[in-house]
Amino acid sequence: MLPTREQAENLLKEAEKCNPGQWGNHSRTAAHCAEKIAQACGDLDADKAYILGLLHDIGRKFGVRHLGHVSDGYSYMMSLGYDEVAKICLTHSFHHQTVDEYIGKFDTSDEELKLIQNALKTVSMDEYDRLIQLCDAVAGAEGVMYIEERMGDIKSRYGSYPQEKWNANLELKKHFERKAGRDIYSIVEKDPFSFR
Repeated sequence: MLPTREQAENLLKEAEKCNPGQWGNHSRTAAHCAEKIAQACGDLDADKAYILGLLHDIGRKFGVRHLGHVSDGYSYMMSLGYDEVAKICLTHSFHHQTVDEYIGKFDTSDEELKLIQNALKTVSMDEYDRLIQLCDAVAGAEGVMYIEERMGDIKSRYGSYPQEKWNANLELKKHFERKAGRDIYSIVEKDPFSFR
């Protein structure tokens, strides 16, 4: 189940009041990219893509956390009955469905970590999971970034970026470019779209 577009926008606004920060506009950028790519591909629901992109980081509502934002978002969306969003909160950080590839601090309780690990084992990834992973990898707080620039920014902030994850993101970009038949940056209107 999904919230409506309006409900999703309200959920994000409410979450930003609890924990203000750049993550809100990062989420809006991801939503913009997801909607545009879904429209270009033709076999994905653009509204659904927008909503999933908008709420992929909703766990940040509960404070400044690293891996914890995954379990917070997953649990919060499940509590509201939005299982499709909960899945994206879980999968957007894990291309290969393992916590080993997480970039950032492991700041979860044992119970939260088990919740993430168990959910990752049972989830079946689809095009929406892959789309939001790609959009997360090009969405900056000020607008759309080149994927290498965004990954480089994350690497500089956290000290590393696993090569497997780097390659997986580049592969996702190629995958959606093949589906859409054109360059990702032209699809998402990289230069005109901005929060600056």
